[in-house]
Amino acid sequence: MRLIIGVLALLPLIAAADTAYVTDNLRLGLHTAEDTSDRAFRVLESGQPMEVLLRAGNYANVRLPDGTEGWVKSGYLVDEKPAKLIVAETAAERDALATELAEAKAAFAQPAATIENLRSETADLSAKLGSAEAQISELQEENASIQGMKEQYRGSVPLAWVGGAILVCLIAGYLAGLWWADRSSRKRHGGIRIY
Repeated sequence: MRLIIGVLALLPLIAAADTAYVTDNLRLGLHTAEDTSDRAFRVLESGQPMEVLLRAGNYANVRLPDGTEGWVKSGYLVDEKPAKLIVAETAAERDALATELAEAKAAFAQPAATIENLRSETADLSAKLGSAEAQISELQEENASIQGMKEQYRGSVPLAWVGGAILVCLIAGYLAGLWWADRSSRKRHGGIRIY
């Protein structure tokens, strides 16, 4: 019970604690008077570059890039760029590099696609080459087998030729036999055919 009351008593303190930061945005007045006692005629933002013409105690006579001259409190001038400018320059550099990277990716997108297409075509051609080499190997084996058979039957006559020659001989023999029988019959019967 005491614990609950203690937590409830501390709850407003916990809720009231906000996080806060010190600003790095400085506004410096540019004055006509050397001691900056007059009203500033221009307000300079943090990170404004300027040329220091003269330092006199706590004050400095400066010239801006646009040629405007005036006095500022020298305690607010530093030799190094403030963090605000460094961050802005770094962000601009990062954005420029991101743009350059995007352009480079866009420039390499087409060649990358072409390379991918060429790789695909290379794979297809390699597969076709492998198939063609296998087919060539089979044809070479078949050719070697045929060459072996050719050597084996080099002196022999093809069976079709032998069959054709036999058929021609039979027909020629039959016709010669008919002619011989007709001649013999006519010779015996005085030149007359009797059949």
